[in-house]
Formats: sequence, structure tokens, C-alpha cells
Amino acid sequence: MTNSNMQKITACAPEAQSANLVAGNIAQLKDLFPELVTEGAKGIAINLDVLKALVGDATVTDAEEKYGLNWHGKRRARQLALTPSTGTLRPRPEESVDWDSTQNLMIEGDNLEVLKLLQKSYAGKVKLIYIDPPYNTGRDFVYPDNFHDSVKSYLELTGQVAEGQRITSNTEASGRFHTDWLNMIYPRLKVARNLLTEDGVIFVSIGDQEVQHLRNVMDEIFGAECFCATAIWEKADSPRNTARQFSEDHDFVLVYSRSPDWAPSKLPRTEEANSIYANPDNDPRGEWIAGDPFANKPYSKGTYQIVGPTGRTFGPPPGRFWRVSEEKLKELDNDGRVWWGPKKDARPSIKRYLNEVADLTPRTLWRKEDVGSNRTSKNELRTLFPDSESFDTPKPTKLILRMLQLSTSKDGGDIVLDFFAGSGTTGHAVYRANQEDGGNRRFVLVQLPEPIEDGMFKSISGITRERLRRSAKAIATDGPEQQDLGFRSFRLDLSNMRAWNPGSDDLQSDLLSHQDHLLPGRSEQDLLYELLLKLGLDLCVPIRQQMIASKSVHSVGAGVLLACLAESITAAEVETLAEGIVQWHQQLAPAGDTTCVFRDSAFADDVAKTNMAAILQQHGIQNVRSL
Repeated sequence: MTNSNMQKITACAPEAQSANLVAGNIAQLKDLFPELVTEGAKGIAINLDVLKALVGDATVTDAEEKYGLNWHGKRRARQLALTPSTGTLRPRPEESVDWDSTQNLMIEGDNLEVLKLLQKSYAGKVKLIYIDPPYNTGRDFVYPDNFHDSVKSYLELTGQVAEGQRITSNTEASGRFHTDWLNMIYPRLKVARNLLTEDGVIFVSIGDQEVQHLRNVMDEIFGAECFCATAIWEKADSPRNTARQFSEDHDFVLVYSRSPDWAPSKLPRTEEANSIYANPDNDPRGEWIAGDPFANKPYSKGTYQIVGPTGRTFGPPPGRFWRVSEEKLKELDNDGRVWWGPKKDARPSIKRYLNEVADLTPRTLWRKEDVGSNRTSKNELRTLFPDSESFDTPKPTKLILRMLQLSTSKDGGDIVLDFFAGSGTTGHAVYRANQEDGGNRRFVLVQLPEPIEDGMFKSISGITRERLRRSAKAIATDGPEQQDLGFRSFRLDLSNMRAWNPGSDDLQSDLLSHQDHLLPGRSEQDLLYELLLKLGLDLCVPIRQQMIASKSVHSVGAGVLLACLAESITAAEVETLAEGIVQWHQQLAPAGDTTCVFRDSAFADDVAKTNMAAILQQHGIQNVRSL
């Protein structure tokens, strides 16, 4: 017998929560949490204190921390990463570009909360993460994470609700200079790792102040075996003579992969790399360079003597050996692949032809001529914002383009995430990369609405959105006609569903006020996109809308989710509405099971709600829920 009850999704229901990482830890300890592996008295061991913290055991203390980077508050930072979010992302179509068709996201909010909210929809789906976090120079914008209610804390700090904690700079005089920075970065990296694909990679820009601490943190979170490189970015065009000790020419870019088997793509050969090739003997194979015929390790018959065209005899110097056998060297010589010098009396060299060499293995020195400098990025911003000087250290788009070259493909729809988006360089770079190769990469940007003193903008996130608009217009003039140059804008806010929080004075009044546990003033679209997040659907999934029985009904992902979030459904409307939904569901013919969701308070009474569930379940829509 079919149960025709309509289950209600409350604020405490599993569907209403962001991903519960504690449950995932228990099932996949070794794969997901490399920091459990430590060094004990007898070698490799499992850190039981860390294990307890990962599964939510509050009895663990800081008394016996094992080998690794430790600081005051590390246990709390680990717990913070595991605490589900109480927020949601509210859509802002009016701030967006090409809302109906774009696959890109720009999210305003505290990045830790946003990363948690993205877990169900984007876990294991992000190909590349790039972040440029605060370098902890003493002037960086910081704010305290609230363990109990991070979303409320965020809204207070950004002035969106009544005044609470204050935003401050992390000065060296605070006495918690490195501690505060580590407590900020640790949980964010911890949650971000879960979003990477198995062949995903993260690039992190950092300065001298925290590079050694960041390396230790990332070794713990990603595993030391997943460390790939520390790239050196040449950021300065000229020396700074006002520096007290040394003029700083570079920043670091730490590179870690999700899997130790990851390897970067080769880079196309540059004119500079090819300029060393020539063709002094008019070889029909084209330009070449002279390769060393000797090696440091012995080969077969590795110390033979060979006679050149002029009768001169050649052999390897002491301690070295021929790279190829005598027979092979004579074969290459007969084929014109050995160079004896312009007078035919020099030591033989084996030709290496330009048309036979592979693309370049990426190097760890990233020069300003190849990836841009601070001056490059400032000039880019001045071109887009001639009347604004809001950023001291933006990154050049060519720097991000290098990362995109190394770790993404043009045709895979790869998702690129930047949760310290700043001026929006990463989004701009994705636009440019797709313009150059016709690719379909997507981006997800997250930026706090950090207040700024700028006549044009009130916050950094405002600049992020505006740069995306302006850079898209500039690219649209000569880019592919079908290129995605839009973005969907969202803002972090409290969940649309109120948690049960009774007062002590009037329980009856509390019960009556909680009958409709949805926050007032929230739109159907607000509710719909929270459903997408909580059910693990992409925020850019196709959504269709039909009017059925004068009610707006949404079909998400070709019928995987059907939602009617009207504020009122009378008993007389139930049958017509249900039959219309059934008919549309049959037309959509979704491949898997369908979830159908209604607003709980919309139904006139329990009978109307039960009848709706019964009709839908009789026609194959078994999972009927209400908010």
C-alpha cells in the first residue's frame, strides 16, 4: 500500500543541511583526510586525536598534538570546517548577465560558508582552484569566524543586520598574527579540497610572510605526496629603492593536486624557445640545434673511437660515454643527422630538429614577460576602470591563463573556482581563455563584500561584478559569437527555512508562529535555488516554467525536480494542479526518480496536502515533499 503522506523538509532535516563532512570522514578516512597520517615512535601512525576531531568527538584536546604545524585554535578550525552551514544563496538576476543561459557564477558572501553550501552540488566537480588569499602583511582585511552561527556573524560584520563584531586588520601587534591567519585559511582549504575532481589541482598565491606555514597546512590537508611545485612569479618590473633590506621581486604560487598521479599539460613552444634553432647547412628537414653526443652513464660500446670526414679521430672525454652505439651513430651520419662543424673537423653533434621536438615541460620560474607583472595587472584595471584605484595588488590575467593552460581543457566544461575573487581576474582570464581557443570552461567566483572607500563602488564584490561586465563587453567585440560571457549573481543569506528556536515565555505563541517556518519576504526563486543546493543540483542547471492551474511550476534538470512554491493551493485546485503536473512529468520523461516539492503552508488543510501526494504517487512521482 502506497504511503501518501507528504514529508516536510524542516530546517533540521538532512536535505536542508549543507553536506555533513563528518559522516564522509568515517567512510573515507584515508582517501579524504591525509592529515591522519603522521609520524609516531615506530614510524607512520594514525593520529587518533585528529581522527576524533574529524568525526566530531568533542573530548579531544590540544594537549598532545603530534608532528606537524600546530597553533592555538587548530582543533577549533578543524571543527569549523566540519560544521554544516545554516545559510543559503539567494539569486540576484538583476545583478547578472545572461541569467537564462550562462554557466558562470559570481557569489557574494563569506567564502567558508559558500564553500560549505556548494558541497552537495559541486563535490568532485571542480578542475582548477586558484586563490590569492591575504598575504598577512599586517594590513589585510580579516574577521572572526563564529563557530555557532557563521552566517549571522557574516551579516553583522558586513553591515547587513544590526551591528555586531567589527572588521579589523590583522596587525603584528595583535599577538595572534600567524595564529589568526592560520585559523582563517585552514578550514577554507579543508572544505575546498572536497570540491576538486580526481585530476583537479589548486594554485595558491602567497608571499614570504606565510609561505612556510601555508606549505605545512597544505601538506596536511592535501598530503605531502600531492605537492607538485612552488612556482616563482616575477611580479616586479623594477627595484624598489625605498626597501629597507631587499627589494622584493617575486611572489610564490604553491601547486597541489588532488591525486599524486596528476601531471600538468605541456606548454606550446614560444618564439624565444624556438629562436635557438637554425639551419646553417640547409638541411631539408628544417631548423635544428646541435645535441650533446655524450652522456654521463655508459651505453653499449660506450667508449669507442670514431673517425670524422677529415680523418680526425674522436672519442668521449674521461668519465663520459657515447650517447648512442657506434652503429647507430654511423646510421645517423649517413642520414645527414650528424653535424661535424662548418669545416667538417669538429667533434660530432647529433641534430635535434625543431619539427621533431615536443611542447615544453612547464618550469617553476614564471617570468613577467610570459605571465605579466604587477604593472601589467594595474594597467589592465586602469583600462577597465580609468577612474578607480581600488586595488594595490591585482594579479594579471596572463598569470591565471598560465594556470588554465596547465590544468584545464577547452572542451570538457571544466569548472574553475576562485573563492578569494578580488577584482575578478580569474573570471576575466576564463573569458579570455575561451575566446582564444573556443573553449567552454566555467567559473565560480566568491568574494566578501569588503567595504572600500571608492566613489564608484561600496565594496570589493561590486568591483568583481562590474569587471566581469566590462571585460565581457571588451571581449565580445572580437570573440566567438556563441561564447558564454555572462554570470549568475548570488548572495549569501540566512536559510529560507527558520530553525525551531522557542522562547521560554509563551510556548503556544511560538508553536503558532512556527507553523510556517519559511522566512517572510522570500520569493519562489529564493526557495527554488535553496532546493537546488540542498538536493545537490548545479546552480546553472536548466530550469523550465509552466503555468498549471494558474500556479507557477518549475521543472529542474529535465524533470529531476518539480517545484510548485505558490503561497496558496485551495482544496478545489488540488486535483487540476496534480493532474497537470503528472501530464508534464510524463512529457519530460526524466531518466531517474523525480522529487516534487510544495510550500507546506500553501495547502488549505492536511486533507488537501494528502490528496495532492496521493494523486502524484499513483502516477509514479513517489517522492513528494513540502517546505
